[in-house]
Parts: sequence; C-alpha cells; structure tokens
Amino acid sequence: MNKHPRIQSLYATLLLFALAVALILSACATSGTTSSTLSSTHTTTKAQATATTLRLSGPITYVALGASDAVGVGSNQPGSQGYVPLLAARLPKGSHMINLGVSGIHVHAALSEELPIALSTSPNLVTIWLVANDFIGGVTYENYIHDLDALLSQLRKNTHAALFMANLPDLTRLPAFANQTATQKAETQREIQHWNTGISVLASRYGVRLVELYTNGSQLTTHPEYISGDGFHPSPAGYVQLADIFWKAIRG
Repeated sequence: MNKHPRIQSLYATLLLFALAVALILSACATSGTTSSTLSSTHTTTKAQATATTLRLSGPITYVALGASDAVGVGSNQPGSQGYVPLLAARLPKGSHMINLGVSGIHVHAALSEELPIALSTSPNLVTIWLVANDFIGGVTYENYIHDLDALLSQLRKNTHAALFMANLPDLTRLPAFANQTATQKAETQREIQHWNTGISVLASRYGVRLVELYTNGSQLTTHPEYISGDGFHPSPAGYVQLADIFWKAIRG
C-alpha cells in the first residue's frame, strides 16, 4: 500500500533525525573515550617521571627494606658496621632509623613481613635492596618482577617517601662463585643484566632512584678487603663502601 506523500516525508525526516542523533552520540562517546585515554596516559607518564625529593634540612624517618645485607651479616658489629646504620649516621641530627632487614628474605615475603611495618611509620626515606636472595634462590624473573612491582606500587601509593633501590652487583666476581666455569659466569652475567633491566624499568615507573651497583659497585666484588670471610657478604670495609654508594645516590 502506497503511503501519503506527507507521511513519506515525515518518515524521511524522522529517519534523518535519528541518524543525526546516532552520529552525534557516537562522536561524543568517541571523544569522551579519547579524552579519558589521553588523560590516563598523561597521568601515568607523569607518575613514571616523578620522584619524591628528599629534604635533608631537618630530622627524617629512614626505613630500610632488605635482607642479610641490611642486617649487616659479614660485619663484626651489625648494629653499627652495616650499611644501614652507617647511612643513618649521615642523616640530619634527630633522624630516626627503622631497619627492617631480615636475613634470607625474598621480595614475596617482604610484602607481608616488612612492607606493612614500613607503611605504618610514615617514612621520609626508604632504601630497598631485595634481589640477591631471589636471584640465587631459584625465584623466576617473572615472579620476582611481579612481587617487586607490587612492593613499589604500595610504597608509592601509601607513602610520600623518597625511594632508593639498589640492583644486583656483578656476583660472578665474588669468591662464592669462584667454582663457576667461564661459560657459567657469562650466563650468570647475562641473567644479572636481565634482572637489572627489569629493576630499572620499575624504578622509572614508580619514581624510584636507582642505586647502581652493577657498574658503580663493581669495586665491592673485585676488592678482597671488601668481602667477608663467607665469600659473599660485605666486610666492615665493604659496608663503608656500600653506604658511600647509597649516600651519593641520596645526595644526588
């Protein structure tokens, strides 16, 4: 049945209106999504580039997250000869040190054992050296990076602290690795560099300042006087050098 010309005209007008509305809504939705995406990207990029500035003009709260090196294993008097107390001694008068180091701990355990205490202290400065136990203890790179990402994310989200994180030194130079063949040492070095690359990426993502031990800390593993009798941990003299490296990073 043929429609009246006016009815046909009305249908056509309504169809064009509906199409126009659909196009406008679609354009608005696309624009909103694009704006949201750009805003999100901008925020993420900004967060990746921002690191908290540490002010040393007055007393601060310093928290150390770490393993046996934070405890000071290898020194004669861990409470005073380890790199953590040596570093704390350089902070402004009246500063408070909280050493949460636990010998043998992995990052996954630190998430539940060390991190909650750190977050409760409202620190101004946090040092992190949690990698050697994971590396030599058979933890996969993927699991390590996943746990380190979670740790740094919580620190960045829940504190305003300046964060400083050390990477792996060249472990193959230590007496503890003396029995490795040249091929094994080369493979270990490649793995160390792989892990250090992941650590560097996360440091950048969360505005963490990297304490470079693979390059700057090579002296720690090449000088016998800097290594304790166990062939792995720093000696008292080694901890002095380690504290110097951390302090240079903190002072910028």
